Amino acid sequence: MEKFLEKIKDFADKAHGDQLRKYKKDRYIVHPVRVMLICKEYTENRSVLAAALLHDVLEDTPVSKEDIKSFLNQHMDPTEAITALNYVVELTDVYTKEDYPRLNRKQRKAREVERLTSISAEGQTIKYADIIDNAQEIAESDHSFAPVYLSECKIILESLLRGDRELHARAVQTVEEGLKKLKHN
Repeated sequence: MEKFLEKIKDFADKAHGDQLRKYKKDRYIVHPVRVMLICKEYTENRSVLAAALLHDVLEDTPVSKEDIKSFLNQHMDPTEAITALNYVVELTDVYTKEDYPRLNRKQRKAREVERLTSISAEGQTIKYADIIDNAQEIAESDHSFAPVYLSECKIILESLLRGDRELHARAVQTVEEGLKKLKHN
């Protein structure tokens, strides 16, 4: 991994602290690293790769946008840093249960999909990689929640069409394979 990505990975790992993945009980950072590695198969865009590593930091940790901005400005060109931060902001859920307690999950997810349709192509590309990694893990580990999650992913992928086309096709295939496996179990 390139030096600047290693530093960003370390920052994200520290931000996530003691958080673990839900199903495999790995340190949380394994997920952002896998998302970044998937993105790296399709792009060398430094802002995309940095944002992939940081994509859950605002949503799941006490780290602020200003903290991320300050850190990125130390390790990237200022234009790349602000672009990476913007991608992280785009990928941070707005319609959370905490902020919208009167909306049920289906309503929140529908609003989130609508919001995601307007994010950048690069943000959508990162979202595809995020879906691939999460869909594989959830389909393998949680047969009761997987149908709900994979159906939500299918709707997201039907709506987000501006990112990398090959990665989008891979995400669609991953979700479809996960749904097929569930039907046969």
